[in-house]
Amino acid sequence: MRLFAFAVTLVLSGAAFGQQKPEVPRDTGSDLLWKKLESRVEETASRLDGVMGVAILDLTDGRILLRNADRVFPAASSIKIAILLELFRQDQEARAGAKGKARLDDIYTFDPKDLVEDSRIMAGLTRGVTRLANRDLAQFMVAVSDNAAANILIDRVGKDNVNAMLRSLGLSKTMLRRKMMDIAAARRGDENVATPQEMIRLLEAIFKEKALNKQPTAEFIKQLSTVKDSYIPRSLPENVQVANKPGELEAVRNDSGIVYAQNRPFAISVMTAYDRDEKAAERAISEVALEAYHYFEMRGKTSEYGRVLPPAEKR
Repeated sequence: MRLFAFAVTLVLSGAAFGQQKPEVPRDTGSDLLWKKLESRVEETASRLDGVMGVAILDLTDGRILLRNADRVFPAASSIKIAILLELFRQDQEARAGAKGKARLDDIYTFDPKDLVEDSRIMAGLTRGVTRLANRDLAQFMVAVSDNAAANILIDRVGKDNVNAMLRSLGLSKTMLRRKMMDIAAARRGDENVATPQEMIRLLEAIFKEKALNKQPTAEFIKQLSTVKDSYIPRSLPENVQVANKPGELEAVRNDSGIVYAQNRPFAISVMTAYDRDEKAAERAISEVALEAYHYFEMRGKTSEYGRVLPPAEKR
């Protein structure tokens, strides 16, 4: 009887063993590809005669690459992403019935007293005649980084409101401290600042519709994707959508945005300072963006083991 019971136990345990699935190995090729990206980013940053901070976020699985990513850099015109977001946020609140909020369709009549340096479009308008909506000012601010347009929008949405919005998203180091081209404020130390990691977290919140509702998010991304002279898309294929805003000051170059690599979008922020050669800094940002794109473009069409898979059939 004992022998029979022992035999039954063996049979049952063998059946159970046969039903167990083998463990899936986790040391995949994608990990090696990611390490290669990290190595190439480090090489590019080390060559730069200046300092560089980098943050790259996979918007699909949350994997993140950080290099000097919590260091505070001058934000330059990249801070205009936050100004644009606050404008869209207030417009959303106004449409929901809130009073005293800026709207995208609010009208501004051109006044030359609002001009500052690098007002590339606004300087050509007709005093007291040209009327623009806030969304037009936003387009000038994004497309050609017009500083007068940015300053008018700062007045309309409120600097403190921009900073409160950033804090509500958990961003403590990114700050709008002054208007564009306020050199006296910059000398006092009131620089507009950000960190690469906080910039990608800001972009992540926008991408995941945590900052705006679905429709205004789509409109925001469309406006930020306006083709412009910038560093992230410079070496990428022309058909790749990039929603970004570059920035530049003396010895400072940076760019932050969302790159819509097929099936694998990612957020990227590359910020530099103390640049002895500003053109070299621009090229370095483009190189980092291209290396990141190579990774995400490949991951978008392969399995985690590196096999290129045919696209799924549409039903």
